[in-house]
Amino acid sequence: MKFQRIDHVGINVKDIAAAKAFFLDLGFELMGEMDAEGELFDRVTGLKGVRDRIVMLRIPGAEANIELVQFYNPPPEGDIRDFPANGLGVSHISFAVEDIDGIVARMVEKGMRAFSEIQNYEGIYKVCYVHGPEGIILELAEKIG
Repeated sequence: MKFQRIDHVGINVKDIAAAKAFFLDLGFELMGEMDAEGELFDRVTGLKGVRDRIVMLRIPGAEANIELVQFYNPPPEGDIRDFPANGLGVSHISFAVEDIDGIVARMVEKGMRAFSEIQNYEGIYKVCYVHGPEGIILELAEKIG
């Protein structure tokens, strides 16, 4: 038995249309979307009466995908949290990018908040953490040279 790869990262959101638009604007491709409900989804999630919307996105040419889920029933618990970089749990999603300066500038222009200026990590990478929609922390990393 062995793991082969990360298939996708699932993110529960309150506003699936806004989250979808955010990732599409970054250059992701829509793989598909669907409404999900019924006994199978109840069993998979361990919840009762599941009814949700799922959007699958991918980076062109990459293997790992992003799955956005908006639960209509049962209603989501808790609220969106604005985690710091050291918050417990899954902390961030990291993307290898080209033109980190342009991407961060565009994200900030659209209202996202960068944790800091773009940093040079030992002359190997330029990196920056940015809050995406609904508190999602994205790490952007561009290899230097």
